[in-house]
Amino acid sequence: MKNKDKIKKEFQKQLNEFAETLKSYVSDTENQWTIKGFIDIFQNIYSISADTKIVSKVLEIHLFPRFLEFAQKHNYQIILAEHQNWYPDISFVSKSNPEIKFAVDLKTTYILNDYPEFCNGFTLGSHGAYFIDRKGDKNIQFPYSEYLGHYCLGIIYSRTELDKLEETKVYNLSELSDIPAVIKNFTFFACEKWTIASDKSGSGNTANIGSIQKISDILASNGVFKNLGEEWFDDYWMNYGKINIKDKEGKTKKIASLPEFLKYRGQDENLYYPRASRIKPKGGTDDE
Repeated sequence: MKNKDKIKKEFQKQLNEFAETLKSYVSDTENQWTIKGFIDIFQNIYSISADTKIVSKVLEIHLFPRFLEFAQKHNYQIILAEHQNWYPDISFVSKSNPEIKFAVDLKTTYILNDYPEFCNGFTLGSHGAYFIDRKGDKNIQFPYSEYLGHYCLGIIYSRTELDKLEETKVYNLSELSDIPAVIKNFTFFACEKWTIASDKSGSGNTANIGSIQKISDILASNGVFKNLGEEWFDDYWMNYGKINIKDKEGKTKKIASLPEFLKYRGQDENLYYPRASRIKPKGGTDDE
């Protein structure tokens, strides 16, 4: 497609500007989340749990009207993932040229109380079937290669330290102002997902790409592929856990780090942009 880079830069600019407007939409003057709970027909308000899955889903619902406004303003059609586990959360398809498609995932995470310069990190999507087969349609709205870019609309927040019983308390409508917010201090950002990627898996046994965790590096797009580019990100994650090498003792092991992968490919290992390490209060280190 002609002018692909120009179209991508324009969408990135629009998404950045959009992200900057969202903090005031979801938080009050004290930076507390404006969502306080769920209400029933008897005007009972049930406070929200700080569980990350619940917070993430409610934020998604809270922000969706703004996504509709964004799409309308910039002449995009919104297509939501047909199934819960499909990628991406939202496909933006140009109304004037349907070949212009952008994948946007809403990603949320919380700041680590013991390491306030770091967050818990994001999962950036699967490196399985649709990531490898760029023309396939398994678990993806459109084939991966049809998207001009793959973006994250990221939210980093602080958790409010509440007693567990507080999360099960029921209030009435007259007590609305007394209900504590379970999260606060929002930071919104937008970026291409490869720019904040780590070289480590993002979760347990699932085939998810992990992110870096230092907040300043996330906001500056200083992922481990910063000096290499998206093609190396694609190559690494398409082959993650599949290439065997021998260690110093002659034992077979799978490549599980970018420096090892660069060496295997005959590339300069120093092009790896190192992940920041967390520093413990007493001076020890706790790597990501």
